[in-house]
Amino acid sequence: MIVLGIESSCDETGVAVVKDERKILANVVASSLKLHSRHGGVVPEIASRMQLESIAGIFTEAMQIAKIKPEQIDLVAVTTHPGLPGSLITGIAFAKALALSLGKPILGVNHIHSHIYANLLYPGNIKLPAVALVVSGGHTSLFYLKDFYKIQVLGQTRDDACGEAFDKVAKIMGLGYPGGPLIEKIAQGGNKHKIKFACGEMNTGLDFSFSGIKTAVLYYLKDKKPGIKLIKDLAASFQESAVNVLVKKSLLACKRKKVTHLLIGGGVAANGVLRQKLMASAKAAGINCFFPDIDLCMDNAAMVAGLGGYLYKHGARSDFYLNM
Repeated sequence: MIVLGIESSCDETGVAVVKDERKILANVVASSLKLHSRHGGVVPEIASRMQLESIAGIFTEAMQIAKIKPEQIDLVAVTTHPGLPGSLITGIAFAKALALSLGKPILGVNHIHSHIYANLLYPGNIKLPAVALVVSGGHTSLFYLKDFYKIQVLGQTRDDACGEAFDKVAKIMGLGYPGGPLIEKIAQGGNKHKIKFACGEMNTGLDFSFSGIKTAVLYYLKDKKPGIKLIKDLAASFQESAVNVLVKKSLLACKRKKVTHLLIGGGVAANGVLRQKLMASAKAAGINCFFPDIDLCMDNAAMVAGLGGYLYKHGARSDFYLNM
């Protein structure tokens, strides 16, 4: 089965072709990140405008890379939620037009769930049930997976997502946008134990809160003239605290659900410190931890196509009234 995936939930525009739910034939992503950087965050109107202008060309490029004709597509899978409304509408409208013109079925896919599925696009002996952590600029959530059509929320952020906190802290420190890669880079050589920060502990045990640590950084820098050494220590200390709470709660979720497989997804999953700490801690706890390739951590359409094919095979259907 050949599935065309379309992803346009935020500032990326992605089109991919995946065969038999696992084999990526093409995965093309265009980003308008540079246009947003000057504003310190994603501007929805800019994102949707760029997606509208680029999606047809990206589709053509994906077809050329996959070396297939549009008629060979068996299913069109498209992200329907969550995401920016204008961006989602662009992708959904293109998907509907394409599916109608080809006489092919269409299927709406959950963006967050597709980040979890990205793990299956990388060779690995993944077994369900499992716990999954999706951590990105807009989402920080823990899930229990009996299967990809039986997903239960275990915990989620009550305020800022982890990636959002990275962005805001980077802005406070004058580093720029996006914050994740900038903080990870400048934290190298910093003393991660220099400054003690604590992410809020929620009563439910598996929920997250990152707004407090962001505010703590703001007040720590108040009335200070930070030099490069202080900024390095601050970045390292913040990153250490944020990563530690992700590791702690992910392993706690595995323990509570009595599973030995942990799947990680989302843009923050590209963070090298998080990958290293989670892999080491999971191994010590007897848990198999899986990460997608770095490219598949970011928003992309291959994960949408893969999950779409899997769900369609197991009976999921959409019609052309499909919307956000």
